[in-house]
Amino acid sequence: MAAAEDKWCVVTGGRGFAARHLVEMLIRHNEYCVRIADLEANIVLEPAEQLGLLGQALHSGRAQYVSLDLRNKAQLLKALEGVEVVFHMAAPNSSINNYQLHHSVNVQGTKNVIDACVELNVKRLVYTSSPSVVFDGVHGIHNGNETMPYAHSPNDHYSATKAEGEALVIKANGTNGLLTCCIRPSSIFGPGDRLLVPSLVDAARKGKSKFLIGDGNNVYDFTYVENVAHAHICADRALVSEGPVSEKVAGEAYFITNMEPMKFWEFVSVVVEGLGYEGPRIKIPTFVIMPFAHLVEWIYRLLGPYGMMVPQLTPSRIRLTSCSRTFDCSKAKDRLGYAPIVTLQEGLRRTIESYTHLKAENQPKTKREGSSKASIYLGSGRVADTLLWKDKKQTFIALLVLIAIYFNFIASENTIISALTKLLLFASIFLFIHGILPAKILGYTLEKIPKSWFHLSEDMSHQIALSVASSWNIAVNVLKSLADGNDWVLFFKAVLSLFILSFLGAFSLQSLYTIGVTFAFIAFYVYEQKEEEIGGLFIKTHSLGCKLKSDLTRKFLSSKKID
Repeated sequence: MAAAEDKWCVVTGGRGFAARHLVEMLIRHNEYCVRIADLEANIVLEPAEQLGLLGQALHSGRAQYVSLDLRNKAQLLKALEGVEVVFHMAAPNSSINNYQLHHSVNVQGTKNVIDACVELNVKRLVYTSSPSVVFDGVHGIHNGNETMPYAHSPNDHYSATKAEGEALVIKANGTNGLLTCCIRPSSIFGPGDRLLVPSLVDAARKGKSKFLIGDGNNVYDFTYVENVAHAHICADRALVSEGPVSEKVAGEAYFITNMEPMKFWEFVSVVVEGLGYEGPRIKIPTFVIMPFAHLVEWIYRLLGPYGMMVPQLTPSRIRLTSCSRTFDCSKAKDRLGYAPIVTLQEGLRRTIESYTHLKAENQPKTKREGSSKASIYLGSGRVADTLLWKDKKQTFIALLVLIAIYFNFIASENTIISALTKLLLFASIFLFIHGILPAKILGYTLEKIPKSWFHLSEDMSHQIALSVASSWNIAVNVLKSLADGNDWVLFFKAVLSLFILSFLGAFSLQSLYTIGVTFAFIAFYVYEQKEEEIGGLFIKTHSLGCKLKSDLTRKFLSSKKID
């Protein structure tokens, strides 16, 4: 106990996923008192942590929490004062492809950590890097080792800035007696993960887990989170060793894995099926999904500042999930004495067990009461039953009729007048033949079309006349308001509506018919099946639009005041 009280270490980003496991392992080993450094002003423990090792260590003084922003040099000097070793694990969310953010933390923040270590005579610095520093997003890596150069064209800003930070740490080795090394853990998973498993479950709940990207044969090296924590401790112990061992270890980078390569989509399947969801089986070629990923990323760049959630479908993630990435851990094994302490299968079992709250069987059952919104919008009658595929016989008959209309009147490239004339001619012939047929044919009753179908009642005529008059008056009022020149919102609505009409007018009748029919029979059905998700997306989009509108209005008014 006395030895631990004499020596302190710092874990930057100490409330992160892998860092939490390292903190607990350090406390358990009792080699150091642990200073946990992270962005939050105060540490908030989860119930399990309060009753566990971390809660006890914080209460006894064997662990401390300090609020730290790596970009603040003064905070760093205070946090690192009197420590022997720094485990630098802090990094932004790799999903956010923002260069300024990643550079400020992974490069400038790491430089600040190095400078503080040198100034305060810290003995050792262990940096958590990433295997992505050698991955270009195009070429797969098979049993790659540390002789591989940094990627010439990195997969994303996270990878590029991680490589810069790693290079700074390696270069700093030996400065004022500081010993450094870099750990490159591959695809970390385990209990407490807030990125990989939750995103897989989220996709599964939305029915997306059945899809896989690429051919499904890409192989990956995964690393259970406790093995990552163990690797950091192995690195520190190797640096502590005197003589040639320490000299050989310092100033180097090391790949860390579970040493059990596995197909990426097989790993995904084990996790999602272990939690009770459908595993991936439908293959989507990379070239098909990539344009959509670029579009999603572009939309996020545009709307991200206004609160849009970080999307899962991005080009960098597509490349990560469709390429092979396996690494050779011989160097870490020989120099650091690293070997996994938890097998891949055991790690998967522990991971699945830790997410019981995300299991399919534990999710609340949601049952729609009454008609769906799609059905209500369509009048909750025969049209709704047809377009929503509730009466499949009726739907197929409608599709056959529409296809017949397409090939007989639309595809033949008739003019609108000739197409309508032809349609009325066919309708007249059909009605006449239908009228002269007997009520029974070969024992089958032929249902006659009642004449009331074609009768327009006085009330209906009155309603139609009122609707036409009302539409005309609305149009006239719109023109009057536009003529006043005061209503900008109305002006933009009118311009947008006319722009859409001109855009639709550029299409041929053939194209409009095909798109319209396809849209009618697919869009309403999809909307009914995904009503909650689409509704939530609409609300988010609407709130983003309102925020964007208010920001633009504020900027416009402020610029007007300046003028």
